[in-house]
Amino acid sequence: MPKRWSTPSFPLGITNPVLMSKHNSLKRKGGATGKRSVMKRFERVKLMKERGDWKEGQSAIGLPKTKAEG
Repeated sequence: MPKRWSTPSFPLGITNPVLMSKHNSLKRKGGATGKRSVMKRFERVKLMKERGDWKEGQSAIGLPKTKAEG
């Protein structure tokens, strides 16, 4: 006889979990303000191509640190 699946169990016997909200101290005021200090990989490759530091066929893994302009 096949095993029947039961409803998922939650800690402390909660049968209807409620989505939790974010605490006020963790929310950012004013949305995404300020400039990021870390560039994504595609941004670093693009900047290196503009500066002429990118060699065609070079691996995009293990790129050197690149400072943004400004």
